[in-house]
Formats: sequence, structure tokens, C-alpha cells
Amino acid sequence: MTTPDADLSAADPNEWRSYDEFAAGIDAFRLPSTGLDGRSLSLALEDGSQLDLAFSADTVRWSATGDLATDGESADPYDAVRVREDVVFVNLPLRSREREAITIVYSETTHRALVARSLIAEEAVEGEPRVGQTFWSAITDRGEVSGEAPGPSRDLIGARNLYRYSPHHLYEHVYISSQRYAWQCVQGVQRGHGDMDLSTVWRFADGLYLFCFREFRIPVASVWLHDLGYRLMTTGVFLGLNGEGRAEHSRAGGHIYPIGTVRYPDAQPV
Repeated sequence: MTTPDADLSAADPNEWRSYDEFAAGIDAFRLPSTGLDGRSLSLALEDGSQLDLAFSADTVRWSATGDLATDGESADPYDAVRVREDVVFVNLPLRSREREAITIVYSETTHRALVARSLIAEEAVEGEPRVGQTFWSAITDRGEVSGEAPGPSRDLIGARNLYRYSPHHLYEHVYISSQRYAWQCVQGVQRGHGDMDLSTVWRFADGLYLFCFREFRIPVASVWLHDLGYRLMTTGVFLGLNGEGRAEHSRAGGHIYPIGTVRYPDAQPV
């Protein structure tokens, strides 16, 4: 495959692209979406709150208590991807609540789940990412629960991976600690740009990790499910402010290429 020269031209270091510019086409190699028409799912979150979902072909009717509480029932679009035979990644790019998204990962085997909420703050705060995230472990109502509950993980610390999202998107990630990761664009409109941003990693199952980042320089955050088992694929979504200052949701995904790992001999990162 021939790569256009523009993909390998360094971006102006003084002109950072807006979220919608770098995210355009970043779902080219994403796993296919799947329908959940006619299915329902109830999740009991670890804080005692509840999230109930009923899916149609392209809409989910849902209600929740606790931090996600709704006033009655809401209806929103959804996108679902079967990342493994028994594991489903579901994102709700909310229209009923501006500047917010809810992402759910659940297993049809262990009946474990996790829930991530991404929310764009009304105002920017100096030194803080504009988009914040909250995470919960949960269980579903679809069967007997087994296995370990999803939770924060240090497994990726020291790992260095390449992520190929499209013929025009290639990024490198280095997982620095339990709180931060470093990235650089190797190919694409951000080529040469890079930073160290806040991140969160949760282990969901063997080789299956939720990875989320919150950028400082651009008002954007993402939720990814990395399959670092045999498949070496990632499925994700973005929520951020586009170049016009409006909230925008984007799908993403692609191939993972592990290229190295560092092990610390004594003192460990946070």
C-alpha cells in the first residue's frame, strides 16, 4: 500500500489540530458493529446504584440511579461491538444529556461488567483536562456471576505499543505509570506531535484491558478496550469539543502491535 507523502510530513509544532481533525477516519480498521435489538440488560454498580437498558435496532431506552441518575427514562443512540465471542463493548453517545457519554463493557460468560462515564466540564480549569471520567465495576442480571471483578491494573506499566487505526493513523503509546501515558503520532495529521496525559487502566479479563486517557492540551478523552490476547485489536470511542467548540462523539479502533516492554528493577512507578 502506498502512503501519501502528506501522511509523513511533520505537523507544525505550534499548530495543534482540533479533536475532529485528528479523529477523522480513525475508525477505518475498527471491528464491525453488532446489533442488540430486542435485548435488555440491568447492571448493579459497585456503589449500589442501578443502570437499566433496553435496546432496539439503533436506540437504547435507559434509566439509572446514583451518579448516572435519570429523570424517568431516556432514549439515546448506541453502538455495540462484540470484541470477543462473549464480551460486548457498548457506547452511548448521549443526546439526552449534552457533553456526556456512557460506555459499558460486559461479559456474557462471567456476567461481570464495567461502566465508564465521560463528561466535558462546562468551563476549562487551568492544569486539568477538560473532559473527566468516572469508573464503576458492575454485575449484570443475565446469570450467575463468576471470576474477578474488573478493577484498576498496573499490568501495562512499561509496555510500548503501536496502534494502527487506518492507513493514515499510526500512534505510539508508552504506559508510564498507573496515572499517565505518553503518546506520539507516527503517521497522520498530528505527525510529530506528542504529550504525556492522564490515563486509567482497568483489567476486565485475561488479556483484556480498559484504557482511557484525558488530554491536557486538547479538550478530548477516550475509552478503549484493548485485546492484548491473540487478537491484538482495540475498540474505542472519543468525546471532545470540535474546532467549533461543540461536543462531538467519534468511534475508533484498529490493530495493536506490541514493540517492547520495560521492567523496573527496584522502585516502581506510582
